[in-house]
Amino acid sequence: QVQLVESGGGLVQAGGSLRLSCAASGSIFSINAMGWYRQAPGKQRELVAAITSGGSTNYADSVKGRFTITRDNAKNTVYLQMNSLKPEDTAVYYCNADLIVVVTLGYLEVWGQGTLVTVSS
Repeated sequence: QVQLVESGGGLVQAGGSLRLSCAASGSIFSINAMGWYRQAPGKQRELVAAITSGGSTNYADSVKGRFTITRDNAKNTVYLQMNSLKPEDTAVYYCNADLIVVVTLGYLEVWGQGTLVTVSS
């Protein structure tokens, strides 16, 4: 089994910052891409940022220049530094990982349980 555990969500005023963390654990052989998605009330889940094992990154246009995704491969952990937060960033943020499991070397996509980020105006 593999699980992703997120932390770092909370309530912040507009213009403030938060840092999300997501640690993967379990029977992991290797992790390919890791990313953060978010889902606001009444809206579809959307990609916020993603990072490959080599460090290549991809961001949603709405967060470019404000959010930064990084990862620590040794710790199987991905981070999302969120600066200049806006009320429209309010959502549940989900961690996602595409990985290979041990023994079978099979592919697995795993989601975290989500962490709520609320930005007040």
